[in-house]
Amino acid sequence: MPLRTAAGARPIATGIGGGDSGVGPRPMTSVRGAGFSSRGRAARSTTSAQDRTLESQPEEQIKLLERKVSALIEESAILAADPSTLHLALEKAKEAGKKERQLSKHREQAQLGDQVNLDLTYCVLFNLANQYHANKMYQEALNSYAVIVKNKLFNQSGRLRVNMGNIYFEQKKYSQAVKMYRMALDQIPNTNKEIRLKIMRNIGNTFVRMGQFQDAITSFEAIMENQADFHTGFNLLLCYFALGDRERMKNGFQKLVSIRPPAVEQFEDALTSNVTHRMAAASAKATLSSAGAIRPSDETIEDHEVFNEDNLRAIARERKKSSERYILLAAKLIAPNIGTSFSNGYDWIVETIKASPHADIASELEIAKAIQFLKTRDFAKAIETLKAFEKKDEKLIGTAATNLAFLYFLEGEYKQAEKYAEVAITHDRYNAKAQTNRGNCLFVKGKFVFSIRLGSFTNNYSAQYDKAREHYLEAVGVDALCTEAMYNLGLVNKRLCKYVDALQWFDKLHSILRNSSEVIYQIADIYEQMGNSSQALEWFNILLSVVPTDPGVLAKLGDMCARDGDRSQAFQYYSESYRYFPSNMYVISWLGAYYVDCEVYEQAVQFFERASMIDPTTVRWQLMIASCHQRSGNYQLAFDTYKNNHDRFPDNVECLRFLVRICTDLGMKEVHEYIAKLSRAEKAKESKGGEDLKRIVLEEDDTPEDLTNLLPD
Repeated sequence: MPLRTAAGARPIATGIGGGDSGVGPRPMTSVRGAGFSSRGRAARSTTSAQDRTLESQPEEQIKLLERKVSALIEESAILAADPSTLHLALEKAKEAGKKERQLSKHREQAQLGDQVNLDLTYCVLFNLANQYHANKMYQEALNSYAVIVKNKLFNQSGRLRVNMGNIYFEQKKYSQAVKMYRMALDQIPNTNKEIRLKIMRNIGNTFVRMGQFQDAITSFEAIMENQADFHTGFNLLLCYFALGDRERMKNGFQKLVSIRPPAVEQFEDALTSNVTHRMAAASAKATLSSAGAIRPSDETIEDHEVFNEDNLRAIARERKKSSERYILLAAKLIAPNIGTSFSNGYDWIVETIKASPHADIASELEIAKAIQFLKTRDFAKAIETLKAFEKKDEKLIGTAATNLAFLYFLEGEYKQAEKYAEVAITHDRYNAKAQTNRGNCLFVKGKFVFSIRLGSFTNNYSAQYDKAREHYLEAVGVDALCTEAMYNLGLVNKRLCKYVDALQWFDKLHSILRNSSEVIYQIADIYEQMGNSSQALEWFNILLSVVPTDPGVLAKLGDMCARDGDRSQAFQYYSESYRYFPSNMYVISWLGAYYVDCEVYEQAVQFFERASMIDPTTVRWQLMIASCHQRSGNYQLAFDTYKNNHDRFPDNVECLRFLVRICTDLGMKEVHEYIAKLSRAEKAKESKGGEDLKRIVLEEDDTPEDLTNLLPD
């Protein structure tokens, strides 16, 4: 009997056939899984069918569109962070707006109007308005903001009127800006105190731009009463200053300095743990030093010993610097106006600050007082004020000494300047300004250092210039952007005839100060001294583009063109130079000679007459005028000019010779008289020349010992 299953339904068979002989073999297709193949095509078609089913559902389509809109908003915001891609950010914002409108239509068609995403719509409109504003498309930005503000479905959208006010402010429509700020202020509850104060500050700033200082004062005073800050206090003081109210300026300054400065915390825990660590390290070092395991240079240095800073502490330090800056600016502004003199005003301010939480900046105000004395050219009081720091404030000795060295250098007291420059360097070797001042003293000393060798004078300046160069190099090493030291390095190398080194420094300085006429002139002058006329001409033309009305540069270009043989171009430059400065004798004489060469004597006479007016004691100009008249054929006027010149300078031999010549040509009877005068004048000139030669020979017998009294101190 054949074997059956437990249920007795069917016999057990193999996987590919066999079994009951009464049942035929199973087909080969029976081993294929339903709906599957080795390539998985049926499975993929099933998945895509499911996706199409999901996508066909309206809710899923809406979610997909929302994700696309959110991605476009995010891309727009990222692009807006870079000023160079603002236009791309605007394009993304517009595209997001289009997608959002498509989303709204799709939602209406699907009759899902109750599922409106107000937050997404708000983000789209707000981002679009922001991008319009960033791209200076003010009217479009205002329209976008108006759509948000007028839609009552957006909660607290009224505060966006602040942005609309900012746009009007940028457009200088200040009355509309104030209107928007006040409308925004009315819609913000009193609980949002900080935002309300910021809006009031905007209102005050707008009133300042409108010149309505009393209304601005009202806004700023309200802020100072609620939550005083340095920015508002400074603006309030500016308004008092604009009104010229001396007492209110004093009260405003007292309120400003009464604000507590931002505190900068120290690493107390880190310092405590550092002390413990050092004690343990010292103990270990004492134990192992005999074995040579630890050397003094092997001590570990903790990071917080070098970098005592973090982001929050940096922000606090920056806020403190900003507060000190507001106080210093306010003090410098009102000091000349709150007392009988700016000195009395500074004294009152210093005393007020000393009694405030900002007592540590009182010394800086005294430095500012000294600088103000310097601006008014009251050097004695400036020096007196700065000298007070020698015994008063150790922290500012270096600053005071640097300023004193500068003052004495300007007054020509080089020994005192050198003394205080040394004090500044001793107090702070890494003071670039002090190193520059010390180098300047040595540079000037190099001009006056002489040595007597074999009875003659030789200028022994090289050693002093080398020392000056060392100080300038150290200044540049301390501060790579110390332009004064770089300029002086170029000068000292130029004095030492090291033109290549000088050019390197001036080229480096030119890369920093592109439009500095002094630097460009030095480069051009060095090329000229090196004999490179083409480069010198190029740089002088660059200089002319920076200072197109400088008569000296024009005259220099004219001289270079004249030396190159280009007289027409030289004439253009000299004419322009004369137009801007008609008192340069060299330019006047060249232009006069040019017109003589061109046989335009009437124009030449005008220039020689101008020269005669400037230098009436020189006979040459009158002779040139008379010569021009003679060459143009006006002999009578030439004779009269020669005669008048002879009356003024009766002993001038040249004038008498011209008189003899013109009288001979005209057949005048005065010729014999002038011949006799010429003979006497020539004899007198010869005898005077012999006496001058004898005096020169006697002066050459002076010994070097006698001339040592002429040496400078």
